[in-house]
Amino acid sequence: MESKKDFFLECYKLGIIKFGRFTLKSGIESPFYVDLRPLASDPKILKNLANYLLDMLPLDNFDLICGVPYAALPMATAMSLESYIPLIIKRKEAKEYGTKKMIEGIYQKGHNCLLVEDVITSGKSLLETIAEIEQEDLKVADIVVVLDREQGGKQLLESKGYRVHTLFSISEVCSILKDAGKLADDEVQRIQDFLKGNHVQFKEEHRLSYESKLKCAQHSVSKKLLEIALAKKSNLIASADVTTTQELLDLAEKTGPHIIALKTHIDIISDFDYEKTILPLKELALKHQFLLMEDRKFADIGNTQELQFTSGVFKITDWADFVTSQVIGGFESLDCFRNVGVVAIVGMSSKGTLTTNSYREEALKIALSHPNVIGAVSQHKVPEDILLFTPGVNLADSGDGKGQQYNTPQHVFKTLHTDFIIVGRGIYKAEDAEKAALTYKNEGWNAYLQSLEKNPAEV
Repeated sequence: MESKKDFFLECYKLGIIKFGRFTLKSGIESPFYVDLRPLASDPKILKNLANYLLDMLPLDNFDLICGVPYAALPMATAMSLESYIPLIIKRKEAKEYGTKKMIEGIYQKGHNCLLVEDVITSGKSLLETIAEIEQEDLKVADIVVVLDREQGGKQLLESKGYRVHTLFSISEVCSILKDAGKLADDEVQRIQDFLKGNHVQFKEEHRLSYESKLKCAQHSVSKKLLEIALAKKSNLIASADVTTTQELLDLAEKTGPHIIALKTHIDIISDFDYEKTILPLKELALKHQFLLMEDRKFADIGNTQELQFTSGVFKITDWADFVTSQVIGGFESLDCFRNVGVVAIVGMSSKGTLTTNSYREEALKIALSHPNVIGAVSQHKVPEDILLFTPGVNLADSGDGKGQQYNTPQHVFKTLHTDFIIVGRGIYKAEDAEKAALTYKNEGWNAYLQSLEKNPAEV
């Protein structure tokens, strides 16, 4: 087998440990987070891990192997296959039907059971697991652990008479990663302070102000949006999900003074007529100084998207200041959007969306590199290089029963560092759309200002 150091570096590539700022189940903030479950997805690594763990143990001592659910189950299974020691499975809770057993498998009273755990922290949960196994008249003397977080768990178990075998400690892991150039000195120091029980000072992330973003803005539409935001003291985009021209124009008139842009779905206007719908809409946009955002969500090959953008009855290219587009067609599919800004759909707010982490990462790469892209629609933070547009914002509701998940302005500005909020039903479904728009404008602007404030301890 490869060296233990090289083996860990192979495991590290699977993302089993992350460094930053994490809130643990206990509520404590930790500078690192460990999740060894991805190891089960790599058969070669899982097999090698099983052998590393077995090599530390006196195998003649054990009649059974049991993995603590759930992360350690694949490890225990692999160890059983490599050693031919029988496996038993402990449930997290007993079934409410059938045998209602906590332990599944074939065993006899008095058998000595090796307990397998992925990570040890305080050791308290392991003591609970041991007690449940011993209730079945099985013996536990040895525990093998992949990673010791060095937070007293090993010492607690050893004080109770158990032998604890650990493959890696967090200090050892930090040393390996530092030598490999994957962990900075300040991160190592933060982890050492944390392990000593000292207060860990995390570097706070602060958003850029609109003024700062305006200085760096390259695209003309980005500049216009930021200029309007500063002039109106608003970051509100109203979503006009209405179905007639009159409703659209009425909403634009009422909300216009308070918004930086009006988001349209022009293809749902049942009585669309370019001269009667678009021309007066453009006049209102000029009158009230807001931009027009056509939420077309283009999602095709470049040639088709260009036809959809420039042709047909809607002629979006003639009036929209910026549009939304999926990036599933790749980088070149966005080349057709000349003279407008593009907001890339990186993530959606609906429950069960397929915009997974891996998709978001690839979509962001395109968004950050394409000159036509001014920002992204996402429910997660994005780099400060582009503008973040967050839909699904509502002051009153948590959802609509159709999969739409809502966020408050305070949440999206503080947590996501949102630049612009998109509000639909909270405005156009309100009894007084103008009053609702003013409320969202003020709430959004105040939430933005609060997100700029520094913690007094840092000043």
